[in-house]
Amino acid sequence: MQAYHFKFRLTACLLIAFLGISAICQAQKIWTLEDCINYALENNLDINKQLFTVESSKEALLQSGLNMLPNLNANGTNVWNFGQTIDQYTNTFATNTVRSNNFYIASNVTLFSGLQKLNTFKENKINLMASNYDVDVLKNSISLSVAGFYLQILFNLELLDVAKEQLQITTAQSERIEKMVNAGASARGDLLNILAQKATEQLNVVDYENQLYISNISLQQMINLPVTRDFKVEKPLLKAVQPPKDKITVDVIFEHAMKTRPEIRSAQLRVESAQKRLAIARGYVQPVLSLSGSWGTGYSGVARQVDPNVPPKFLIDSVGFTKTSHEAVMVGQASYSYRTKSFTDQLRDNSNQSVGFYLNIPIFNGWTGRSAISQAKIQKSQLELDLGIKTNDLRKAIEQAYADATSALQKYSASEEKVKAQTEAFKYAQQKFDVGVMTSFDYNQNKKDLTTAQSDLLQAKYNFIFKTTILEFYMGNPIKIDRE
Repeated sequence: MQAYHFKFRLTACLLIAFLGISAICQAQKIWTLEDCINYALENNLDINKQLFTVESSKEALLQSGLNMLPNLNANGTNVWNFGQTIDQYTNTFATNTVRSNNFYIASNVTLFSGLQKLNTFKENKINLMASNYDVDVLKNSISLSVAGFYLQILFNLELLDVAKEQLQITTAQSERIEKMVNAGASARGDLLNILAQKATEQLNVVDYENQLYISNISLQQMINLPVTRDFKVEKPLLKAVQPPKDKITVDVIFEHAMKTRPEIRSAQLRVESAQKRLAIARGYVQPVLSLSGSWGTGYSGVARQVDPNVPPKFLIDSVGFTKTSHEAVMVGQASYSYRTKSFTDQLRDNSNQSVGFYLNIPIFNGWTGRSAISQAKIQKSQLELDLGIKTNDLRKAIEQAYADATSALQKYSASEEKVKAQTEAFKYAQQKFDVGVMTSFDYNQNKKDLTTAQSDLLQAKYNFIFKTTILEFYMGNPIKIDRE
């Protein structure tokens, strides 16, 4: 018993240690954008749900292919009959208990039914391709969302760095002013203003830390990862923002997207599927020609035959008298012994085969065929409209992303110039403040203007990166971050 408890404790300790090591490794992992996207694609429930739809489409395609082959069915019976009945093989009355068997094999193949089975196979094949594209639609949507959350984290990281940098500057100034106030070289009002600014910037740091934490949570929830405070993303050295070398127009992007975007390909395939559905519906009003064949045999317990193993008995009996001499007329009759006909002989003797063509011509069936055709036409029109809507939405999305990227680039250029100007203005203000020719209020205002300019520059930078990422994605390029 003690050995058992020792093994149990040892196993529990090893399990706890393993879980602890796993948690530490998970906490120490630095997540790249590619890591986040891959994890999201593997663990997203909507994608996994759509994959079951793909599997269902595969089964439907397989079944529709097998439906074009001839069917083959067999059956057998073993029946005991009690009481009077007519035996189906001897066509005689049976009054005692009779055992009978029937064996039957039949096959049927449809030679023509308005090509319904062939069109059903083609429809299911198209539906399978559309289902695969639907999976890609989900993957694209999730990948873009992950990229957006990831860039939001990078944006918040840089905002936090700016806030901490400004706090360091203010902290150094407050220490310097405090020394000057103690020495009587500066007014206490200047120190109070600087301390108020320091408190404001400390609050900004806390706010940006909370924004960073919230964006971390949002990304973890997006990729379906258990939320932890230790989650960290890679902070790559981003490539400098600059206009694209090759001027790509909206029309070029749209033309390429129409050929490659999964939502467009899926909608196009749904229209093709509707065309096959219409062809299937038209088959309902077409004649159906089929070929059938069968083989059957059976056994009956009342089927009897002369027993060859028992010799017959000859009996002489009087059947009458002659007319003139009145002599008896004697006739010899053979008396045979009978036995039940063997199972094998009956199966052979009762064997029967059939083959035949069957033609079914629909004349009137409650207008079901015509109604199916009308419904198929309506569905086809709806799917064509859906394709048009998705095409328009794609065009609008590309135009909007293109306009946003252009605007973000212009805003970045203007913000960059503003940051340069505000940086020089702040340096000049700091020099004036240091020598006592600028009030602390004016100094703080210059500092706020610089911080605002830096925030605007960061916002324009990440907005441009995200919008250009969308445009690259529409061009069929993978989602990635351009690095130095």
